[in-house]
Amino acid sequence: METVAGTVTHDPPPGAGGRQGGPLIVTEDTELLDDLLRLCAAAGATPEVHHGVPERRGSWEAAPLVLVGDDAARRVRGAVRRRGVVLVGRDQDDSGVWRRAVEIGAEHVLMLPDGEQWLVDRIADVAEGVGRPALTVGVIGGRGGAGASTLACALAVTSAREGLRTLLVDADPLGGGLDVLLGGETAEGLRWPAFASSRGRVGGAALEESLPELHALRVLSWDRGDRIAVPPQAVRAVLAAARRRGGTVVVDLPRRIDDGVAEVLTQLDVGVVVVPAELRAVAAAGRVASAVGMVLRDLRVAVRGPYPPGLDDREVARLLGLPLVGEVPAEPGLSRPDAAPAPPGAAPRGPLARFCKEFWERALVEAGTA
Repeated sequence: METVAGTVTHDPPPGAGGRQGGPLIVTEDTELLDDLLRLCAAAGATPEVHHGVPERRGSWEAAPLVLVGDDAARRVRGAVRRRGVVLVGRDQDDSGVWRRAVEIGAEHVLMLPDGEQWLVDRIADVAEGVGRPALTVGVIGGRGGAGASTLACALAVTSAREGLRTLLVDADPLGGGLDVLLGGETAEGLRWPAFASSRGRVGGAALEESLPELHALRVLSWDRGDRIAVPPQAVRAVLAAARRRGGTVVVDLPRRIDDGVAEVLTQLDVGVVVVPAELRAVAAAGRVASAVGMVLRDLRVAVRGPYPPGLDDREVARLLGLPLVGEVPAEPGLSRPDAAPAPPGAAPRGPLARFCKEFWERALVEAGTA
């Protein structure tokens, strides 16, 4: 149990995973009720309101979130114990609130107005049906031209083909745009500059629906206008919204680590450094891995051939001191100017698609989502 004053990390409501509706509010305090209804409206949720434990069987147990006014604590004391109960009050100096919270089995004690932002976030999570966050993978080149963007696109295309909700994020404003690599530079939808002023919480569903859809996945890339700096707060809000939707998120990372990229790194589950099998590339990748590893704990290496004498993928991994993902195979036709346009990994039986499928199978098992 914890007192909440501002935004904090929290567990998802019980049974989350699909859209669940609004919270259950229990209070007779009209001023408190007005505030809670206002916060529900801000979060896009319609609550159910009662003065005590609902008489309808199962309503108390089934509600994804229960907000109990401090005035109603006594009336719900005998209710079935469950997760997702928040005791809401106003008197910061009332030490008795802890005793009442224990009596009703509340997980949190929240005081208004200090805890308003936290509560809006929690209610919005309920409205969106937040469940397990997306498995989020970042791909970064050990040196320029390593093929990180190609692998990032192939991972996303493969994830979508396997039926997973997939978002591909281009975190490199100087990279030319992943939508171009996917053949969708003219596709309708928002790009990064549209989110530059985002603060606080971005709705996951609204984000997903606003982005271009290419090859059964959503893409957040850059436009072809003047470069606009996206503040770290906006990056944090957008990536957090993407993760709340579940499935997978693949991020194509630039090799320079600025404040915005650092925000992305904090939300990654796995990072993959793509390294050509060349000694200079290995040396460059060592510096990249050192910088990224200061923020991201699970960093691995994928190696691209061909190999010079005395160097193979295992030796590259050993030199970098990183776990080996494997050898990234060449995709026939990707580099041919006369080939029909197709995104990396588009051929289901191609070597790159098979590599990516095996990566997801292992990663999903490791994450406990398969």
